[in-house]
Amino acid sequence: MTRGGQGLARVAVVVRAGAAPLWWLGVFAAGIGLLPPGLTGRRIGVLAGAALFVLATAAVAYGRRGRYVALAASAARAGKHDVLQDRAVTARNWRRAHRWWLLLAFLAALGSAFAVPAAAGLLLAGCGAGLWLKSAWLGRRERADEVLLWVRVDWLRGGAGGPAGKPVKGYRSTGIAAGDAAPGGARRKAPALV
Repeated sequence: MTRGGQGLARVAVVVRAGAAPLWWLGVFAAGIGLLPPGLTGRRIGVLAGAALFVLATAAVAYGRRGRYVALAASAARAGKHDVLQDRAVTARNWRRAHRWWLLLAFLAALGSAFAVPAAAGLLLAGCGAGLWLKSAWLGRRERADEVLLWVRVDWLRGGAGGPAGKPVKGYRSTGIAAGDAAPGGARRKAPALV
């Protein structure tokens, strides 16, 4: 980064980075959590878990949307000296910064299975599903506005609360073809060879 340039990470990639770990840890915790009968019994545990899954998915998918919309509406154009971070680097940095929280959540979900089987695992999986839905919503906004949204990397450090947290003062925007991630944060498909 030279001449005042900033390192920028894709907003949708940061949101999407937690989806897969939360989903798979939740699915594994729910599966393992079905082994002990628990205090409530498996049937009640699964029903409670299904309700928690739906609530967590909705809460995560719709939470803070107003803040995302406000930050997107005031996004400044990225400068030529700004450095766009690769998708893989952004996802790796998020997972590395949150690995202990993910491990603790997984262990807590396993431990709670002795009381309410599978419920906490389904709650974790619901959080992952909600993040996927939120990144898809961001992708639809990016396609509609024909811009990609970026956030400064230094505002994401130290568990800052994600791309809509308090330290984030605004987003930067680029054209739809910038970077190596498609709108919504998924891998960009390679163009077909003609």
